[in-house]
Formats: sequence, structure tokens, C-alpha cells
Amino acid sequence: MNLAVFLLGNLWALRRTATNNFTIFLNILRNIDVPQMIKKSELIENTRDDSFYLSMLRIRRFEEKVLAEFSSGNFRGTTHTYLGQEANAVGVLEELDKNDIVVSNHRSHGHFLAYGGDMRALFAELMGKSTGICGGRGGSQHLHWKNFYSNGVLGGTSPIATGIALAEKIRSNNTVTVLFLGDGALGEGVVYESLNMAALWSIPILFVIENNHIAQTTPIDQNFSGDITRRFEAFNISTQMIDSSDVIKINNVAKQLVQMIRRKSKPHAIVINTQRFGPHSKGDDTRPDEYISELRLLRDPITTHGGRLTAEKLAEFEREVNLEINESYELAVADPI
Repeated sequence: MNLAVFLLGNLWALRRTATNNFTIFLNILRNIDVPQMIKKSELIENTRDDSFYLSMLRIRRFEEKVLAEFSSGNFRGTTHTYLGQEANAVGVLEELDKNDIVVSNHRSHGHFLAYGGDMRALFAELMGKSTGICGGRGGSQHLHWKNFYSNGVLGGTSPIATGIALAEKIRSNNTVTVLFLGDGALGEGVVYESLNMAALWSIPILFVIENNHIAQTTPIDQNFSGDITRRFEAFNISTQMIDSSDVIKINNVAKQLVQMIRRKSKPHAIVINTQRFGPHSKGDDTRPDEYISELRLLRDPITTHGGRLTAEKLAEFEREVNLEINESYELAVADPI
């Protein structure tokens, strides 16, 4: 059955149009002195810093709004927030091309927003509204927009993403598929079947393991034996580990891996040691408040990256995001079922 699900991913090839158009940019630099080049470099760096911070802040404030308003009765089903893990999605997805594919899990809001998804449509989807991403039918965990897919079945996205990536390779589309998995998904056998096939068939996929060290309410030292990186390396899949909530560090590693996958058409993995600030779902967090406060103090990606921006920029982005949050939420509330 798992192999069948895996191979169904190849049906993906039927709905994709082969794209062989490549745009070549040729920049000829003449009569540019060193100070001008430095200023241009600084401008690019500042722009990237602003973009990273704004993307992470949008995710943070969205998730906080969801948790704050869930008791209002406007949202349906359940939810799994991305609080504390924002740098992972932003740092990785920044490096993708428009035709690349993202496969997410139950904790999908941050991935969706970092991918470029619309905030109002996401609010509306959680409310079961017709203006939602999937017309209100998918809810929090099952999203589809452009080349973004999420599914709440733990580990079940592995064969789907691997099959999609194989189909893309067969079509010679030169795309990269990114699969987000939590550490809890490593207890599912279908993940290892997918790793085996990805390695055997040299499939261009990036496995991103967001190790937040807790599977629902069970700490990792009570449910996981061994080393995460070695589980991937057992299949000869090159794996890098990052123990950081710094979006710049995550982005630097992701950039190298995405370029390598696109060039060599073979799987790679990245294990990001991260921390989840919120509960697994809405209110099922058994960790002491003091522990969560310490995590926020030491591992907050927004605080870490915010230190690179001016106070004026931080205040400007806070106003901008809060306005977007409130407007998007109110519009979604007023939308028809």
C-alpha cells in the first residue's frame, strides 16, 4: 500500500507542464568604484534582513491571533501553531524557485505564509469559509495553493513528496521538492521506505526535519533512540544539522543544499534543532511556564534577527503586520460560509 501511495505521486507529472524557459541575466559592471559596490552590497543585505524579519513576524502574529481567538468560536476543528519555529520556514523557502514544490505537515501555517500564501485566505480556511484556500474544506492541516501541499497524517507526506519529486525528475523539470517533517514523524516506517527510494533513484528532494524535541507532549529523550542524522546517513543521504534559531544561518545552509540538489539531482537532508513555544495543539502543553519563558529568552528567532534592525524598523514592521492581521481576520470573519 505504501509503495502504491508513493507511485501515485507520479501522477503529478500529468498535471505539470514542462518548463524549459530559462532567463539569463547578464550584468556588466563598468566604471563602478569600490564605495559604490559596498553601498549596493549593504542595500541588498539590509533588504534581505527586512524581508526575513517581516516574514517571521507575520507568522508569529498570525499564530498568536489564532490561539487568542479560538475560544471565540470563529475557528473550526483544531490547530497546530508554528510559534518559535518561524526561522525554519523563512530560511529554507527563501531559496526556492517559483516552480519548486513544498509539502508540509499538520503544523503548516508558518510554511504556507513563508511560501507566500495569503493571510486572509488562511484565516478563512480555518473558519470553514468559501473564501478560504481550499474553500473551507481543508481546514488547518490540509492546504493546497499553487505548488504548496500539506497533510495532517504524521509521516504520510513522505511517500507523497518523494513520488512528486520523482515525477518532476522524470519530466526533467529541474525542480526541487522540500518536505517538512517533525521529529515525531521519524517513528513512522513509511518515512524510511521513502528515504530508501529517494536514495536508490537519486530523487531531487530536500528533507527538512524540524526537531522541536517534543512529540505532542512526549520529550524526545523518551521516544527517540540514536542520532537523527545517522538515520538519513544510513541511506547514504547527506545530512547537515543546525542547532540555531538564526534565520541567516538556516538560510545559508538551505541555499547550499537547494543549489546542490538542483545541480546533482539527488536527495539531501537538513536537521534543524528548534523549539516550539506553543502547545502541540491549542492547550495541551505539559511543560512548565518557566521552561517556555527560558526558551523564548534564549531561542526566539524574531528577537535574534531583530537585533540586526533599527528600532524604527522594528516599530514600523510591528504596525504594518498588526494592521494586516486585524484587517485579514475581520474580512475573513465577514466572509460567507
